[in-house]
Amino acid sequence: MFGLGQKASDRAFYEAFAEHAARSVEASKLIVEMLADPARTPELAKTVNEVESAGDKITHDTIARLHKTWITPLDGSDIHNLITSLDDILDLIEAVSERLVLYGIDQSPPFVKKLADVVVRATEAVDRAVRLLPQVKRPKEILDLCVEINRLENEADGDYRAALAELFKGGYEALTVLKWRDIIDNLEAATDRCEDVANILEGIVLEYS
Repeated sequence: MFGLGQKASDRAFYEAFAEHAARSVEASKLIVEMLADPARTPELAKTVNEVESAGDKITHDTIARLHKTWITPLDGSDIHNLITSLDDILDLIEAVSERLVLYGIDQSPPFVKKLADVVVRATEAVDRAVRLLPQVKRPKEILDLCVEINRLENEADGDYRAALAELFKGGYEALTVLKWRDIIDNLEAATDRCEDVANILEGIVLEYS
């Protein structure tokens, strides 16, 4: 995937990006499972926590490697911004998982499931884009994925506003409104962080292609 001509030190950075992005896909799909089967939430939340811890280690190791590497495949600030933005996505997904446990959610409105599905699609697009990064000299597919990530962020914004309208039009107890508002805030924020990654990738592609 990373090319025979690449140095091992270069491959280590690209592999870290890909491994981290894959963790967000895994965690976002676990959120969808929680919403579909609330009885499994505590069990699945433990897995999300393990996934997030693995992501933290990737972030820590990547930043440590960055400080020890004299010549890097990308600008040092791009590497730092990309790995920390990937970490932000995973942190927000874990925040959703934690809230589903803390709030004792036993059933989920359709608008929450819809927003969670967008998060899955956005993380999958991020994953595909990051895996293409070693082929930065062939930028079109990466840029197309960045456009798709931006489109999904806009879709999430629309779903978020529709969810707020549903929550505040009545029919939900005040405490329930607060719980779901907190959860959808974090889901929507996760798509914002996906867009941040897309913006970083776009900048890298335009600089290096």
